[in-house]
Amino acid sequence: MLLISIRFHDGRYHGSGEWPPSPARLFQALVAGAARGENLSEDAASAFRWFENLDAPLIAVPWAYKGQPFRNFVPNNDLDAVGGDPSRIGEIRTAKAVRAYTFDAAVPLLYAWTFEPHVDAEQHARAICEIAENLYQLGRGVDMAWATSEIVDEREAESRLCEEAGMLWRPSEGGDGAMLSCPRPGSLKSLTKRFVAMRQRFRTVGTGTKTSQLFAQAPKPHFRQVPYNSPSVFLLFEIRSADGFSPQPLERAVALTEKVRDLAVARLKASTWRRDDPKRETLADKIFIGRDSQKNDKARRIRIAPLPSIGHAQTERSIRRVLVAVPPDCPIAAGDIAWAFSGLPLADPETGEVWDDTAELVAASDDTMLARYGIDESARLWRTVTPAVLPECAARRRIDPVRMHEEAKGGAERRREEEKAASAVRDALRHAGVDTPVQAIHVQREPFEGKGLRAEAFARGTRFIKERAWHAEVSFSRPITGPLLIGDGRYLGLGLMAPDRRTDGIIAFAITDGLTDQADPLGLARALRRAVMARVQETLGRRATLPAFFTGHAADGAPLRSGQHQHLAFAFDALQQRLLIVAPHVLERREPFKDEREQHMPTLENALKDFQQLRAGVAGKLALVASGLDVSNDPLFAPSRAWKTLTPYHVTRHARLNDAAAALEVDLLAECQRAGLPRPRIEIAETFPKPGAGLFGHAKLEFRRAIAGPMLLGRDRHLGGGLFVACT
Repeated sequence: MLLISIRFHDGRYHGSGEWPPSPARLFQALVAGAARGENLSEDAASAFRWFENLDAPLIAVPWAYKGQPFRNFVPNNDLDAVGGDPSRIGEIRTAKAVRAYTFDAAVPLLYAWTFEPHVDAEQHARAICEIAENLYQLGRGVDMAWATSEIVDEREAESRLCEEAGMLWRPSEGGDGAMLSCPRPGSLKSLTKRFVAMRQRFRTVGTGTKTSQLFAQAPKPHFRQVPYNSPSVFLLFEIRSADGFSPQPLERAVALTEKVRDLAVARLKASTWRRDDPKRETLADKIFIGRDSQKNDKARRIRIAPLPSIGHAQTERSIRRVLVAVPPDCPIAAGDIAWAFSGLPLADPETGEVWDDTAELVAASDDTMLARYGIDESARLWRTVTPAVLPECAARRRIDPVRMHEEAKGGAERRREEEKAASAVRDALRHAGVDTPVQAIHVQREPFEGKGLRAEAFARGTRFIKERAWHAEVSFSRPITGPLLIGDGRYLGLGLMAPDRRTDGIIAFAITDGLTDQADPLGLARALRRAVMARVQETLGRRATLPAFFTGHAADGAPLRSGQHQHLAFAFDALQQRLLIVAPHVLERREPFKDEREQHMPTLENALKDFQQLRAGVAGKLALVASGLDVSNDPLFAPSRAWKTLTPYHVTRHARLNDAAAALEVDLLAECQRAGLPRPRIEIAETFPKPGAGLFGHAKLEFRRAIAGPMLLGRDRHLGGGLFVACT
């Protein structure tokens, strides 16, 4: 691969309306750096003609956001309004809005082109490497940049693309992703023609005192538009018989996938699709089965995933649906693939055998099930429904059943096995094309849901040994969308992950520096609230009215007094030195409303993409880093029977009792009831009044069963007051 690395001097890019800079723009910059006027050396011209014939490159860029816009006054394209006289150009100046993309200048932009290795190709590639050293800008004239280039093997290039930049852009042969201009045969010739024409745009006509100048536009360069990061096509089928759904056992996910796959490819090869072109038989084997496929074919293969029913703790984890994901650059049309699967005979509902014709695949009329697997909806926390098959190096040591006691594993050995498995999960995510940074990984053999199955159950009758199967929980730094399948069995229905919605609506930032000893929890929460509202206002526009979801105030400016959680809560966790933003549906332990899910939460996440600093008055100038949540172990979120206050509880309505502790207990019971919590046993640790504010105190709650957090109660709950932590 030919790998070109671009670095900008000041971390700003002013190119017109695009991010990342397109390969065509880089091609133009390389030509400009190599040319002397309109002249190119024969070696350079030959290298560019080879270069423009390559397929569209992979692109890796840092995360970027649009900076503050400003206006620049420039001449418009209406010279005829002043009689075509260039000396009067100052009369037709107009305001032009400029808004640069801002990013970390220390992170390079990487462009990687694949080429077949032979003597001429490597000679041209080395010539491009030398030409890249002459690059001096990319974008507008103010976008000063420099480049380095090298020839590396494909594995090293893909590793660097994933590790050195923030976001990876992949080209597609089809689809409707973001369109970027790329070189094509003839691009160099069109640039040369445009350069010559640009030098002859003004032409003097007439003689004597009646001379004038005419302006002619130069021809546009020739590039092709290539879609990048196109979405896949998802085909959802239901397993049905004459009596309705024909559910299949969860542990037979691999057998079901193999039978569905083999039947579909056999049907396709027996149809006119194959007879029109005999070479298609090999293509079908590559795309469906992976037979004789190369590394580059992996991204083009279809993925077949049996979908167990999930969503509620009482739901039986049987397979009732099958998802077929068709990549955008798949060489077989999605319509042909859909035809191959429709109506396939699957299984006998009584015996479970997968070759009877009593059940078949039927195209689903309702695709709401896809949301449960994160398709078109994003989440930070993901858990396996079917276990991931990890490499041999992550396999557990097998214990002879006859010698269970003699060969029992100690805690240190189990920890080492889990650490190896967690490391293998990171590699599996990279192999699956997931480049989002990971915050935490937890692995285990047991399922995460009560109706699930242990990892070993899925290995029976497959080519995978049970010691390689692990259930995994992954917490990402940013929400990602599904479907997500990882591990060596991802083409056979294993390693299927589903989002855990418990962290949806909770955004955490770790404080890495700047916190002073004078930090007050409520003061920090107020500073965070002001910063969030300011950033949301900037996102929506200065003239837009902030919704009550962000402000906690009605349209007339009055505080919301419905008694329900309708707006964000902000809190400071002193134990782990982090700031928390909690959505109202999390506080009320309910599903988010449509406007919360589709409007407000995406707006909030977009506004906080680059939130790295908070000025909090006496609390300090805080350096922030987005932090993931492991809700299974976090003391503010993990289920617990006993909870105690981390910040003082502020009574909502002071009961007229002679005893302050009794008044606080009565108010706390009412708050638990309003929050939908079971009645706890309450121990009041202390009470203290604040003149002009009311009664405060610390307390401990004990429930009969474990209750999951977060627990925010009391009058100051939206500013982090009444924050409870699990008792250890």
